[in-house]
This record gives sequence, structure tokens and C-alpha cells, in this order.
Amino acid sequence: MARTTPPHPVDIAAVFPEIAPLARTATRLHPRPGTPGLYDSSIGGPLLWPFDEPWPTCGDSHEDAGGYFTRLDTERRRRRILSAAWGRTRKGERLAITPEEQAELDGLDEDYADPDTPATMLGVAQLFMRDVPGLAGPAGADVLQILWCPRDHEPHYSPSLMLRWRRSSDVTDVLTDQPEPEVMEYDTYLPVPCVLHPEQVVEYPYKAFLPTDLKKRIRLWEEASGHRYFYDLSIADGWKVGGYAAWNLTDPYPMLCDGCGADMDMLMKIDGSEWDGTERWRPLEDAGPENEFHEHPNRWEPTGITIGRGYALWIFTCPVSFDHPHGVSMQ
Repeated sequence: MARTTPPHPVDIAAVFPEIAPLARTATRLHPRPGTPGLYDSSIGGPLLWPFDEPWPTCGDSHEDAGGYFTRLDTERRRRRILSAAWGRTRKGERLAITPEEQAELDGLDEDYADPDTPATMLGVAQLFMRDVPGLAGPAGADVLQILWCPRDHEPHYSPSLMLRWRRSSDVTDVLTDQPEPEVMEYDTYLPVPCVLHPEQVVEYPYKAFLPTDLKKRIRLWEEASGHRYFYDLSIADGWKVGGYAAWNLTDPYPMLCDGCGADMDMLMKIDGSEWDGTERWRPLEDAGPENEFHEHPNRWEPTGITIGRGYALWIFTCPVSFDHPHGVSMQ
């Protein structure tokens, strides 16, 4: 099913015409739990990976890892139990979990996971350019694959990312039995397999980057109208490609390429939730009483991922060369 973002509650470009040239198009990915295949764009699905290409491992040190470690298979079992219980739960009632299921969950909580294990990278996302308008990569490439080490890494204390661009037609012999790490630092670093429903939306700059006079007039307009530029009119919630980055956790700081010093471009956003409590960015198809926050969490946190305390990872790439290191900001 397609996903449709509600229209902006007000046309900000009609109120402030000088902001119109600053508009950018972003593509919301709208991941939803499903069974993606090797040749699908997905979050948490299998990657179109050559059989003879080594699967990557994390080269960073993990000596100081001190989080809560759990096995991937343990977390998958926990999710299956809870999903079945949610499926039996009626609206307004407590979670309908059986004593047997609760006993199994309690046992899973006691399952020890040794953090001193090889740090195999975990497949997180696969995006084909044919499915995601605005996704641009190296010449000849038509798919972006994202993997991460599901352990906290400095300086953001979030997973360490790897981007892999490739030409899908070059992959003739596919690796079907794909490696994955035995353990992860937090259960929220394991994505639920999701299919995508890309949708293009219009965004406007983060408020700190607006001209001073315009920023002041928008603030006065917000006070008079009740509208909120940042939350309702500028940058979309959820996973997305392109558009603008937000800096609501820290003040904006330069995202410069470590390879050449160039100002980097915003590539995409990895987000835990599809919309926040205001529900401004909740798709029309997800509206209705069955989708309220107290219902099954997959309604608004479909990928099962949480970054930090509910933040997002913003990925940047160098405009000079895709071979240069990417940049990451957690906001």
C-alpha cells in the first residue's frame, strides 16, 4: 500500500515567498514490515551481494564496549513472541501474553551474550535507484547498500556505518547465506525486515540556516498563527533520502569531507519512528484508532530501530567523490 504524507498545514512559501527558492525534494521511504527479497529495496532485508566478495567486518576497537549485549536470534525470538501476543490483544486491553510465553521471555532475559565475539557487519538497508527518486551515486552504480556494526562507536555512541555502491547487473552469482554478527550491543540495532513505499515531499531548511530577518519574521508569525515551522513545515520525520538535515540535538556544525575538506551533501536519514507525538508526518493510510501509540509499536516504529534516546542518524557524502569517507551526525 502506498503511503501519503498529509499536505502542509499551511503553504509557507505563500506566506514568505523568499523561502520558495530554498525548497528541496526529499523521498520518504516509509518502511513497513514485510518479506523483501534480494532484488528489492528494503530495510533489514537481504543484500544483493556477490558470492565471491568477502563479507565485511568492523575494523574498530571494541575493548571499551559496555552496553547491554544480546544475541540476534534471542531478539528475533522475543519479537515473535510479542508480535503473537499483540495480535491477540484487543484495543484498550493489556497485552494478551500467555504464562508460557512470559516464562519464555523471562528465560530469554537471562540468556548471556558474550561481547567478545567477531564484529561481523549487519545488513541494514538496500536502496535501488529505480525505486528511490533523488538517490544519486557513482557513475554506473544503481544500488546503495548500508551495513553497520551493531555496537556503539565514538564519537556519537551509535553503530558504525559502511556504504557500498554497486551495479546490480554485475552480481550474477549471489551470496544467499549472508553472515551476520552473533551479538549486538542493543536489541534496537537489529532492523525488522521491511519493504518500502517511497514518496516525495517538499522540505525547507533547518531554521538556523534561514536568513536572520526571515527567521525573525517566521518566529513572530509562529506566535501569531500557532503554526510551527520546524516541526510542521520544514523537515520530514522518518527514513528519507535527500532533502535537508536537522540539528535539533546540537547546534549546526560543518560536515566536511575527511578526504578533501569539501562541504558534504545530505544523503539520507535513518530514523526510529515514522512520526512523533504531533502526528503531523503520519501518513494518511496509517490514520485511525487502530494505529494509536498505545497499540502495537510497529505501527509507528516499523523497523524496530532506535538510535540513542530516540534520535536519528544523518548520513552525508562528499560531492567530489563517492570514494571519499562519508560523514555521520546524530540528531
